[in-house]
Amino acid sequence: MTRKYLPGILAMAAVVVASNILVQHLLGQWLTWGALTYPFAFLVTDLMNRIYGAGPARRVVFFGFVVGVICSLIGSQIHGEFGPLVTLRVALGSGAAFLAAQLVDVAIFDRLREGRWWRAPLASTLVGSTLDTAIFFTIAFSATLNAVEPGNMPVWAQEVLPLLGTGPEAPLWVSLAVADWAVKLSLALLALLPFRMVVRRILAKPAEIH
Repeated sequence: MTRKYLPGILAMAAVVVASNILVQHLLGQWLTWGALTYPFAFLVTDLMNRIYGAGPARRVVFFGFVVGVICSLIGSQIHGEFGPLVTLRVALGSGAAFLAAQLVDVAIFDRLREGRWWRAPLASTLVGSTLDTAIFFTIAFSATLNAVEPGNMPVWAQEVLPLLGTGPEAPLWVSLAVADWAVKLSLALLALLPFRMVVRRILAKPAEIH
């Protein structure tokens, strides 16, 4: 991978490492601090896609996936009050969600790159974020997959409670997923500004930004 892609590689690595650390710290009742950093992985992917194309963007995604696997392996060896910080299901969910969501993001962005400048990053991030949330929380916490890791079932996440504290009853992990998804969607909108600014600065010619 050429040196010109290094900023994207380092940015993706920083987002993945920071998110794996910050996900261990709660932010209110439904979120962790990692929920505020992880969505920027989509911004990095979209910037690479706009500036260099789908191929380099996919390479950065695969690099981020490898960094995520390394973080999961390290986390699985660190034990907290309730066992390893990263369980097998969390590791599987995190890896599968990241890879699937980011690759879908790249494909959608590439398909829409000739439209209005905001269309590709917004659509690709919204779809990718939704897929990411659905895959991760289902694999990591759903009761239907308890057989994957019977010795370490996330029963705490399967407790039935009002959705987000006020809605219809649902497993706790569903509330966590909805809150996480809402943050991702909000940040997808906010990320349009830095996306536009960085692309303008690097390409230097607004006419080249589709």
